[in-house]
Amino acid sequence: NELHLGQGGESLEDTAKILSTYGDGFMLRTDDDKKIDNFAKFSNIPVINGLSPSSHPTQILSDIFTVEELTKKNISKLNICWIGDSNNVLNSLIAASVKFKFNLNIGCPNNYSPNKTILNWAQKQNNFIKVNSDPKISIKNADVVFSDKVISLNDKVNKNKKLKDFKNYKITSSLFKYAKKKCVFLHCLPRGNEVENKVFQSKNSQVWLQALNRVHVQKSILLFCFGKLR
Repeated sequence: NELHLGQGGESLEDTAKILSTYGDGFMLRTDDDKKIDNFAKFSNIPVINGLSPSSHPTQILSDIFTVEELTKKNISKLNICWIGDSNNVLNSLIAASVKFKFNLNIGCPNNYSPNKTILNWAQKQNNFIKVNSDPKISIKNADVVFSDKVISLNDKVNKNKKLKDFKNYKITSSLFKYAKKKCVFLHCLPRGNEVENKVFQSKNSQVWLQALNRVHVQKSILLFCFGKLR
């Protein structure tokens, strides 16, 4: 941990103030949401949430760009589906569904439903979010299907049990047939066994363009923070 946020005898406040003198902006990926808030509080430059336990906003902004680039449609006109674990990426996708007003169908086991606080807030703002334990129902007529690893990097769970719980949520070619014929498959990577290779490498899969677009969107986010986005 070379940055030693709040550790090693230096306070997070001091670290934030020092790094504020080194550049014009700072992107932070952290294992603690409070570190993001506190770092932004003490920093004199824009702080971007690159990833935290509860959210991954830069990923979702990039994904929305990819969706609209591929479909040539505003995302509010599309049926978006998420099949898999309820994690930080899904939390940001839920928040985005409110901001950009798109239909979001979530397929996951009952014991792995999205965070109640986030889901309740979102459903009060957007009536087009649905959660179902049957992946066939969630994926039906989808324009875009998202997935992510079942076992996250810092997932402190019984891995064998969790993989077993998600056995019926693997995105196979037979499950994917319930989506629209030209449905786009996206995955933020790295992948595990949550998607069949036949789907991952199909013409519907656009994961490499999705990965590339993160470069372009991150640059746009920086320009926005600097007040230079045209």
